[in-house]
Amino acid sequence: MMNQIITLISGNSFIRILLIAVTLDTLLGVLRAIKEHKFNSCVGIDGAIRKAAMLFSVCLLMATDVIMHINILFMVPETYIKILGIEKLGICEFFCLLFILYEAVSILKNMTLCGLPVPASAKKWIQKFLEDMTEELPEDAVKNIEIKTEPRTEGE
Repeated sequence: MMNQIITLISGNSFIRILLIAVTLDTLLGVLRAIKEHKFNSCVGIDGAIRKAAMLFSVCLLMATDVIMHINILFMVPETYIKILGIEKLGICEFFCLLFILYEAVSILKNMTLCGLPVPASAKKWIQKFLEDMTEELPEDAVKNIEIKTEPRTEGE
C-alpha cells in the first residue's frame, strides 16, 4: 500500500502545482526579505515548518483517500469535470486546492511588496488585504504601490 501512495503522490498534478506554488512563494519571500533587509532566521524557520507541515498533511490525506476511496466529484457538475479533465477529487486534492489558493495569495503579496509587476486589480485587492488583515504593509511600500484608477464616466 505504501508504494501505491507514493505512486499516487508523485503522479498527482494537484500536488505538483502545490509544490511549484510553495517553491515560488519561498523564493519570493526570500527576495522580499533581502529587499527589505529583514532576513530573520526565526521567521524563515517558522515558514519552513509551516510549509513542511502542509506538505506532510497532503501526504497523509492521500493515504486517507487510498484507504477510504473518497471521491467528492459527485458535487461538481459534469460539464466542469469534462473541462477540468479529472477523474477523482479526494480530500487530498481538495486540500491541495485550498493550499494552492493560500500560496497564490502569498505569492501575490510578496510580488506586490517586492515591487514586481502585478495586475492592477490584484494589486488593489492585495493592498486592501494587507491594510485590513495584516501589519505587513510598510510605509515605504504604500508609496511604491500606487493604484491608478481612471475616473468613470456616467455611461459605464
